[in-house]
Amino acid sequence: MKVAEKFISINGEGNRAGELSVFVRFQGCNLRCSYCDTSWAYEADCPYEELTPDEIVEYVLSTGVHNVTLTGGEPLLSQGIAELIEKLLAQPKIRVEIETNGAVDLRPFCMPARPVFTMDYKLPSSGWERAMKVENFSVLEKQDTVKFVCGSQEDLQRAWEVIQEYRLTERCHVYLSPVFGSIEPVDMVAFMETHKMNDVRLQIQIHKVIWDPEKRGV
Repeated sequence: MKVAEKFISINGEGNRAGELSVFVRFQGCNLRCSYCDTSWAYEADCPYEELTPDEIVEYVLSTGVHNVTLTGGEPLLSQGIAELIEKLLAQPKIRVEIETNGAVDLRPFCMPARPVFTMDYKLPSSGWERAMKVENFSVLEKQDTVKFVCGSQEDLQRAWEVIQEYRLTERCHVYLSPVFGSIEPVDMVAFMETHKMNDVRLQIQIHKVIWDPEKRGV
């Protein structure tokens, strides 16, 4: 497996934001979103180390941290990812979160011991809404999250439409997150208030507040 980086930090977003997690970032992605903050990880010349699923599990267990975040790029495109998820979930106390971009079918990964999905829905400013697999919504459960990264009022409006159409707040956690530097959180709150967006959370990327927004390995 092509691992671009691995490290311990806090979860900067998602349902366990603020908690320690072991991050394993895989090289490669099938999208090229306009605001991507890890675009270096999908470049063909991105440096990586090749690790087996067993080696990754060994690293995770060596940290003593129970939360594991598999990210990218797009982690679900990595060869061996299903085996890795299964091996991690077989370990006592280990909790596995998959950060996925919404353009990969989640059904093959809904194994009996199931990871938590934090799934993006790409909005107009990303340039990739056409790639979204809305059938993924049908497999999401209460512990899962749909995240809408918003860079404009148009994005907010589209997020609101999707949330309503698929009744997402009845299925899972729903977060709105600003594209860093493109939209003011106060304007997002105003939109939420106007549209009475109950059970939807605004979430700022904590790691970009604590560290330099361009810093890697956090």
